[in-house]
Amino acid sequence: MAARQAVAWCNRGGPISAEPRINDRIRVPEVRLVGPSGEQVGIVPLAKALELAQEYDLDLVEVAATARPPVCKLMDYGKFKYESAMKAREARKNQAHTVIKEMKLRPKIDPHDYDTKKGHVVRFLKQGDKVKITIMFRGREQSRPELGYRLLQRLAEDVQELGFVESNPKQDGRNMIMVLGPHKKKTEAMAEAREAQAARKAERQQGTSPAEEPAEA
Repeated sequence: MAARQAVAWCNRGGPISAEPRINDRIRVPEVRLVGPSGEQVGIVPLAKALELAQEYDLDLVEVAATARPPVCKLMDYGKFKYESAMKAREARKNQAHTVIKEMKLRPKIDPHDYDTKKGHVVRFLKQGDKVKITIMFRGREQSRPELGYRLLQRLAEDVQELGFVESNPKQDGRNMIMVLGPHKKKTEAMAEAREAQAARKAERQQGTSPAEEPAEA
């Protein structure tokens, strides 16, 4: 079985490279050539395209291999790969990932602890994250599910400007669970956080700058 798979793999020619063919790796008689600035040169013999690449000190890169004839462009391939990698890195950096935070409360929570827990929920929603609220029942508290339900309703009302009830309260064994979703998208929250950070940095720089000396009379 393994031998047949190996033969089949060899017949397929091995893994397909994601890299485009460049320069002498291009094996066609003619190409549709695009110049360094995007101008259409037209269909030219491969030898002529390679000659132009040498004159411009650039690479001949196959950008549309399935076209007939294939489309090739004159470019600095090393610079192109570097810029593409930087763009991909920046896109991954700015990509928003949905995060679900969790906050646990007791049905008979005291006011101070409630305010503290609510503060955390507010912070999570401002960051664009979802929040899973879990009410934990112990002992005789399990016979009073309405206490947990009222507490979850109260919390949802207290943070309604920042979030909404995405999943209504439901009993799950000894716990009661509700999920709050943020009104603000994660990307918006990230952008606002970056703007606030830049503003704070600018304020610090202004505060540490030397004061202007009074002009002499």
